[in-house]
Amino acid sequence: MLFLLNCFKISLQMKKIFKFLGLAFLLFLIYLGYTTYPKLDLISGFSAKSMASGHFIDHRSQEMIEKGDNDIKMITLSKNQIDETGKFATASVYGLKERKAIYREGLGATLINDNFDISKPYEVPKRTKINNNLPFPYGNNEPKDTIFDNIDYDKLNAAVANAFDAKGQKMKRTRSVIVIYKDKIIAEKYDTGFDKNSKILGWSMTKSITATMFGILQKQGKLTINKLAPIEEWADDERKNITINDLLHMNSGLEWEEDYTKICDATNMLFLAEDMTRVQLEKPARFKPNTHWNYSSGTSNLLSGILRKQFKTHQEYLDFWYSALIDKIGMNSMIVETDMAGNYVGSSYSWATTRDWAKFGLLYLHKGNWNGEQLFDESWAKYVATPTNGSNGDYGGHFWLNAGGFYPDAPRDLYSANGYQGQRVFILPSQDLVIVRMGLSEEVKFDFNGLLKGIVGSLNKK
Repeated sequence: MLFLLNCFKISLQMKKIFKFLGLAFLLFLIYLGYTTYPKLDLISGFSAKSMASGHFIDHRSQEMIEKGDNDIKMITLSKNQIDETGKFATASVYGLKERKAIYREGLGATLINDNFDISKPYEVPKRTKINNNLPFPYGNNEPKDTIFDNIDYDKLNAAVANAFDAKGQKMKRTRSVIVIYKDKIIAEKYDTGFDKNSKILGWSMTKSITATMFGILQKQGKLTINKLAPIEEWADDERKNITINDLLHMNSGLEWEEDYTKICDATNMLFLAEDMTRVQLEKPARFKPNTHWNYSSGTSNLLSGILRKQFKTHQEYLDFWYSALIDKIGMNSMIVETDMAGNYVGSSYSWATTRDWAKFGLLYLHKGNWNGEQLFDESWAKYVATPTNGSNGDYGGHFWLNAGGFYPDAPRDLYSANGYQGQRVFILPSQDLVIVRMGLSEEVKFDFNGLLKGIVGSLNKK
């Protein structure tokens, strides 16, 4: 009898435990739903866009994209599918919030919503390719081998090799490094699966491309950056005093949150907005212009929208980026992707080979002169590399700077185009150097200072 009584007590206790565990699990599911469900649009949106771009622009397999580009916390939850015939990719999370990204030749991949009319005709930029017999960088022929007496090549190659993971490691995640000295490639290395023809997403390096278009327009006498931003919606409030210069310096005072770990202005813009040029435009002012630096991808897309207004037709806007800059300097691999409204996503979406990214750096190294033709004024290179108010010497005109000594072992005149996951085009005027690193890891996991120190240190052979 006592045995049966004890069994009954144990049974009651077990029921209480299971009831408690069930309640805890239910609360966990509610919490998970509350915190994660709103993010599903962003997760599946990121994944679908990444899948479509990586596959159709750079011909990567679904497996390669999932193990590389999409190997990010939460993004791994998505289930992806590529449609070769329809040229699109879809992604969903546990069957929920399916998103679709379509690929269009000349425009790249665009994340779309249910309102987007895929049957509607669209314009594409006209492209031209440099046709000469010149070697890299001023032509499409292979670079000429050049040996410099002042370079310690063993030290140089060791510095470049150290930028890559050893076999079995997955920390540095570098995809490519190229080093150009006095217009000559002195080092070049690629990770497995990548080579000189691989197109790699620059992420926020696109911002520096966007800014350059303003330098070119100003050189052509078609625009002055110190004039008020041509935004009709700001005419009757405090935003009317914001200049294009303020926008280029990320110093407009406009409200903006940029945090890719959560739902915010930046993620809503990139993965939900139909017209990305309007997201920052519609934000209120929090500070007076030129008093508060705040990094904003929305500002870069607003600038893309301002660029569009400088042309009579959409076709002219599409063509100008390529005819005035990209194809002009032979960055023929580059694709700048558009949003649903046909705007270039000037904050984030441009693809190019490592060599072509290096050409962009060389253009700035030579202060806007490309093989004898001045694309923007020499003063423009100085402008983008001059610290803006409130940035502690870290930011100029849509370029990052080393004026504040962020890289302690690199020259202070270094400036760079920077992108998410450690994309970099470093320009070192005092060393006649351009260094490009593309990959999937940021500071801490990747030692940029060490890379720069090693390369610069190799130039003075003793």
